[in-house]
Amino acid sequence: MSLMSSPVEFLELLAREAAAVEFEGPLVAARAAGLPAERLAELEQAKVVALRVRALLERRRRREIELSGLYDTASDLAGLRDLDDVLRAIVHRARILLGTDVAYMTLNDDERGDTYMRVTDGSISARFQRLRLEMGDGLGGLVAQTGTPYVTSNYQEDERFKHTGEIDGGVGEEGLVAILGVPLRLGSSVIGVLYAANRSARPFAREEVSLLVSLAAHAAVAIDTARLLAETRSALAELSAANSTIRAHSSSVERAAAAHDRMTALVLRGGGVEDVAAAVTDVLGGALLALDAEGRQLARVGQIAEPDRADMVEAVAASRTEGRSVRRGPLWYAAVVAGAENLGALVLRPDGELVDADQRILERAALVTALLLLFRRTVAEAEGRVRGELLDDLIARPLRDADALRSRARRLGVDLDAPHVLVAVGDDAIAATGSARQRVLSWATTYASTRGGLAAARDGRVVLMLPGRDAGGSARAVARDLSRVTGRPVTAGASGPSAGPTSLATTFAEAERCLTALGALGRSGQGASTAELGFVGLLLGAVGDSGDRDVARFLSTTVGPVVDYDARRGTALVKTLEAYFGVGGSLARAAELLHVHVNTVTQRLERVGQLLGADWQKPERALEVQLALRLHRLRTPAG
Repeated sequence: MSLMSSPVEFLELLAREAAAVEFEGPLVAARAAGLPAERLAELEQAKVVALRVRALLERRRRREIELSGLYDTASDLAGLRDLDDVLRAIVHRARILLGTDVAYMTLNDDERGDTYMRVTDGSISARFQRLRLEMGDGLGGLVAQTGTPYVTSNYQEDERFKHTGEIDGGVGEEGLVAILGVPLRLGSSVIGVLYAANRSARPFAREEVSLLVSLAAHAAVAIDTARLLAETRSALAELSAANSTIRAHSSSVERAAAAHDRMTALVLRGGGVEDVAAAVTDVLGGALLALDAEGRQLARVGQIAEPDRADMVEAVAASRTEGRSVRRGPLWYAAVVAGAENLGALVLRPDGELVDADQRILERAALVTALLLLFRRTVAEAEGRVRGELLDDLIARPLRDADALRSRARRLGVDLDAPHVLVAVGDDAIAATGSARQRVLSWATTYASTRGGLAAARDGRVVLMLPGRDAGGSARAVARDLSRVTGRPVTAGASGPSAGPTSLATTFAEAERCLTALGALGRSGQGASTAELGFVGLLLGAVGDSGDRDVARFLSTTVGPVVDYDARRGTALVKTLEAYFGVGGSLARAAELLHVHVNTVTQRLERVGQLLGADWQKPERALEVQLALRLHRLRTPAG
């Protein structure tokens, strides 16, 4: 047997670390040389043994690389300086050792109750790098929740995990298919997840899972070490702070005196809540949020998030009861009150600890804020009365001196010669209590003034004069926004645009008629204009309070049988009648408009004749039917 067909060649292949496919070469040569079957069997056995040896050597070589990587990681931990650098090194080694396209790490956020992306290596998607996972969502959320490794060879098609649009979108944008995730354990707690992922389907061997678990253990040690270092630094800082407390107390007294002088000057020169907030943060540092009684922002200085609603309500109530500022977590709360009335709160996130003198500064700022809010309310009420009186004079009959009214309006920043729409708000917006009526009028005054218009209460209703030409849009906006304020549906009728001050009274009368027509049409809680209701709206507006009953009776006697038939049978007789009258009684054109055959239109109209009587097309009856159809359409507007 030649050397080329002997088992020795397998040793030579092993020596030069040949690829697995090359081990078939000796067998191929032996078969070509015509060696007997027993010799071929020996060579086949030698090949199998050689491949086993090759696999063993490969595993040992890979294990050496893994151990070297773990040793390097341990060395990094021994010289830990920057946590981010160590975590990046661990994630990078995970990617290299497992031969994956991407490796990344998420850490649990105890405050938000989810887990977020901390470090990535090989990632190309910004969306993926910003992912946050709820506990239990996706592969990573499940690992973080259960503390158990999970692996998938094709994530998008794996139904074991709870898929969400945000997670699947990030994974899809990154192009990941196969994912392995193992928990970062710190004692019995899971603090995050370490991942290795591929952009193509692949299995992960048990040895790869074990390797990633080892790297995760190193990462957890790094995080815990960084925490201990931070705690050590904090302890040293506390010792240093004890020494500076005495100096801080002395300087706090000086700050209190300076703050008192500054806020006194603010009141004297007519400053606002924004100025108070700026003064407090200049003196105490940090960030401050000023809120009104409804929790709406009055002023914000610095970076401070909206506090939790429940925590804020409890803290403000405690501050009001105790008559001083209170602390909840990192925030200080001071109630803004005037007597028994709650006007709002100041929320301070200081840079450091507040001593008693600093707390007095915050409390004095709350007192000054209350004074400014009361003053602003008084000014606003006075201005509202002036603006309301002007609008009342404008819509009164007969109109007084137009030029004098123009002059009064100019002083309020209103141009009466510009186009305006008048919006009349129904009685459904005003509850029985006086406080509710005042709240609606206050809202209307603010709503109109911020848009350069006017508002007033007149005959138990509220009327707004708003700049612009879109009467219907203005009515719908007022109805929508005021409904949110009152918590009940609000009806608003509008007319316009006006053509100078002399036309405003007429425009207002049309708006009132539109409001009445909406009630008669059964459209309470909506907004519309006279132009949108057309002649039917004007007709109903003149009917008065009995309009709703009259309209219902007229509809019932005129087209009620047709409407009821459509409702019962799901037919389109009403639509066919509208099309028929709309094209002047042409059967062919009606059929074309309805996209049906002429015979279908004829059959439908025969059914109408059976329901309404044979004389329904006579001129007098036809006019009544058309008017009833128009009323029916207005009572059930599209959309």
